Amino acid sequence: MRQQTPALAVLAAGTALALTACGGVSTTTGGGGDGDAYPSGSVEMYVGADPGGSSDLISRQVSAGLTDELGQQFPVINQSGANGALAANKVESSKNDGSVISVQNASLFAITPLAVADDEVTSIDDFDVVGGVSRDDYVLVTNSRNGWTSIDDLKSEGGRITYGTTGVGTGAQLSCALTYEVGGIQSEAVPFDGGAPALTALLGNQVDTACLQTGEAIENIENGKLTALSVFAPERIDYLPDVPTATEQGLDVEVFQYRFMTTPKGTPQDVKDTIWEAMQATFETEDYQAFNEQNSLTPMEVPGDEVVAQLEEDKQRYADLVDEYGIDLGSAS
Repeated sequence: MRQQTPALAVLAAGTALALTACGGVSTTTGGGGDGDAYPSGSVEMYVGADPGGSSDLISRQVSAGLTDELGQQFPVINQSGANGALAANKVESSKNDGSVISVQNASLFAITPLAVADDEVTSIDDFDVVGGVSRDDYVLVTNSRNGWTSIDDLKSEGGRITYGTTGVGTGAQLSCALTYEVGGIQSEAVPFDGGAPALTALLGNQVDTACLQTGEAIENIENGKLTALSVFAPERIDYLPDVPTATEQGLDVEVFQYRFMTTPKGTPQDVKDTIWEAMQATFETEDYQAFNEQNSLTPMEVPGDEVVAQLEEDKQRYADLVDEYGIDLGSAS
């Protein structure tokens, strides 16, 4: 069984050691306009989520690796809200000298635009994408006391089924909404502010099902408290090899979260190259690979242009599905 606490303890200790080794906080720097190589001081790393969640933990693990590889601090700054939009706005408005960077979520650019007004949309065109980091797959789960084992069981239930999601404009919301609409299953959404409260409600049988990130649910799947009904990845995932995809169960539902490093638009290429090379070196370390395993993350360590192409493809695909099935994800007008 995977326990999250040891991984967090290791990460926290590693981060503390990295900060100690750097000898305190340095002045934030950019691309070395005075002739110094990048980075010549600390680099702020924004994350659009509260401490302790997947986005925060991934950012801190990458930060620790960049610190080790480049010899400067990369302090993580949490600025949660609007599914990551507040942190994204901070990055977008910062100097494009490499002094501010951020690991951002695909859902902010590919799904949230389907749930908010046009003037609230965050566009990937306003950033430079350095490279991919990892994929965090969604899983449809139910309290094991319900006795369901597949999506077909939900179809044959007959009554209305409730499902918890982790917020408006998220992949969890979209994957569940699509499952019930495409499957022709009567349902009612129950939104929660994050994966932890949704998981708590499901364990208490206050909702019938929930769409959660694999890392949030896997411990309770392995201990038998939850039953995994489907994953929404393109193929079965290594962490839940016996759980079929939605596609295998006859539903055209493929939704997954992934994260990637961004910088403000127009950041010098040599700065982005330095960050990407340090990220790639980080990905090769045993500590980083163990972190991925501990948190049920699938590597998506691809160049920035491949990330952007995937984003554009997903954004159009999701928009088409939402339109086809008449799904309202929230406050879109």
